[in-house]
Amino acid sequence: MPYAPTPYLLVDADGPVTIVTINNPDMRNAFIDEVHEGMQEIWGHLSADPSVRAVVLTGAGKAFSAGGNVPGFIRDYEDPEHRRLSLRAARRLMDAMAEFPKPVVAAVNGPAVGLGCSVAVSCDLVLIAESAYIADTHVNIGLVCGDGGAVAWPLMMSLLKAKEYLLTGDRIPAAEAVALGLANRVVPDDRLLAEAVALAQRLAAQPPQAVQETKRALNLHVQAAINLVAPFALSAEAESFATDDIRRTIENFKKKD
Repeated sequence: MPYAPTPYLLVDADGPVTIVTINNPDMRNAFIDEVHEGMQEIWGHLSADPSVRAVVLTGAGKAFSAGGNVPGFIRDYEDPEHRRLSLRAARRLMDAMAEFPKPVVAAVNGPAVGLGCSVAVSCDLVLIAESAYIADTHVNIGLVCGDGGAVAWPLMMSLLKAKEYLLTGDRIPAAEAVALGLANRVVPDDRLLAEAVALAQRLAAQPPQAVQETKRALNLHVQAAINLVAPFALSAEAESFATDDIRRTIENFKKKD
């Protein structure tokens, strides 16, 4: 059985396919620190395991991932050192997924929001349930979109459409995600995981050197975009925490607790 770095990631083997499940359903699979750290670490282990030929990434329960969690967001606001470490971790996760050599199929079983959206779209193929949607809502809460959409979306859709959805934070329903180029196809909810695993099995059966080096060639475009955009975007996201907009967002979050 492949290694799981945290109980918040379930790791199961189906022959040469490994299924990784973000396992924090009570918080809609929000990226608490343990999830974030586990997601940074797991790709290295799966890369080194020769029994793993392809990966499926999904979420437990009704969400793929709600993205960042409120207590962590508040801590980023109040603790500059935690904020610095969080933004460095965001870059490490981008790099780890872009560098991972084996094919990854996302099974987006429910809402994929913020960082959850970025992680889903960082996979090589994206299957999305009919009832699911994706959204990058950084701007809505006063943050620069630093860790995904601003880097990758212009590679996948028109720049005008990327601006529309990143500047508004609007939800993108499953069919629209496919039309834009953020997902490969819509799948009935009850068939999603089975179809994702079947697709991953097809990829696992392909000649591994050909698959992995083709992926690497394609991901050079992504890595170039990360190197070009991420340093500014993450630095600007850090600056967001000094704005009145973030202060108001934090106050609203605290009122809800």
